[in-house]
Amino acid sequence: MAKNTKLCLANKKTVICISGMAGTGKSTLSKKLAEKYNLKCYSGGDALKELAKAEGYDVSRQGWWESPEGLNFLKERVIDPKFDKAVDAKLLEYAQQGNVLLDSWTMPWLLKEGFKIWLMASIEKRATRVAERDKITVNEAFKVLEEKESRTKAIYKKLYGFVLGEDFAPFDLVLDADNLNAEEVFEVLCRVINNVVLSVPKSK
Repeated sequence: MAKNTKLCLANKKTVICISGMAGTGKSTLSKKLAEKYNLKCYSGGDALKELAKAEGYDVSRQGWWESPEGLNFLKERVIDPKFDKAVDAKLLEYAQQGNVLLDSWTMPWLLKEGFKIWLMASIEKRATRVAERDKITVNEAFKVLEEKESRTKAIYKKLYGFVLGEDFAPFDLVLDADNLNAEEVFEVLCRVINNVVLSVPKSK
């Protein structure tokens, strides 16, 4: 199966975009899928963190985006869109190369090509996951997510005109992950990628 998968990838400029609000597990899932399908993985969030680091932020802590420093950088981005524009331009370059998986909130709207996946989960479920990850209370996680997502939506509404988490028009697949664990989500997406994106022959 692995050989067939890599052969299919070599013959087409595959571009897969994965999006979802914080706490859906999209970043971990993106890396796992990229490894399985021999794709280069690029994360818009990681690229933004590198820019924040260059601005003097300490981005080393777990769950940095939901930390006070992460929220302060988010405020900077609301005021000045240069960070987001720089990252999006770079991700568009990577997409043109093909054979990539993009973990990004913006690429589904900015790219014409590619297979686009949205991972959906309730705020309650996501807050629980973030609380466990960052060792904070669920109420704290809930408040942080609300603030972060309100500001993030404002950035993309201003820059590109779409409403993150509400506009699903660009997506080829919207997967409700509320009642699925991480492994089940991974298995579902592997089936979709095999059958729809790559048309990998079934092993006999």
